Amino acid sequence: MNDIHSLMNVDTAIIGSIGEMVIRFAYNLLVVFCLSRFLYFRKSRRRDFFFTFMLMSSAIFFLMYFMTGLEKAKATMGVGLGLFGILSIMRYRTDVMPVREMTYLFVIICLSVAHSMGDNFLEFIVVDAIVALTIWFCERDKTTIAQKLIMYDDISKIMPDKRSELIDDLSARTGLKVVDVEIGHIDFLRDMAMIRMSYVSDVTGSDIENRTKLPREF
Repeated sequence: MNDIHSLMNVDTAIIGSIGEMVIRFAYNLLVVFCLSRFLYFRKSRRRDFFFTFMLMSSAIFFLMYFMTGLEKAKATMGVGLGLFGILSIMRYRTDVMPVREMTYLFVIICLSVAHSMGDNFLEFIVVDAIVALTIWFCERDKTTIAQKLIMYDDISKIMPDKRSELIDDLSARTGLKVVDVEIGHIDFLRDMAMIRMSYVSDVTGSDIENRTKLPREF
């Protein structure tokens, strides 16, 4: 009989731990979804990073939860901070992550680690609300400046005294509100120049223009 009671107590403890894990994970997933969908995705429209944030958060949550133990008795700040430091500086070798996306990933890592190791749900709610309000305030009515690399075919307008004419011409030809230009490589043989064009954008785009090189035969 004692063995049966002990087994029942163990089963009850396991079920309680699993229930706590599921509740914590559901809460963490809800918070990350709200931050990613209603704050990040609203401006960027980058489904690839939205996908990354959601899966990264889930993986970090479960990794930290099981590393610290179901009972949280073996949890140490060294383990949490060590893993947090490794993940926070992680860079994808297949793509360059823009600063804004890296910042969101950093925040999501922080919250996922906290949700997996903390004990007070009231503190979770307060901290998550503060973080969400801070992000919303920083994103609110923010003018986004995007950039494009273009090959310009009229080097007569790249002179410093014709800067305003160059900006007006680029605005007219691209339909964008150009605010600044930087002159790069100049090819006098082809009468062309490489220009980095900065313009006002409602949506934060990718940085593909800054990493794409035109072919040599262009």
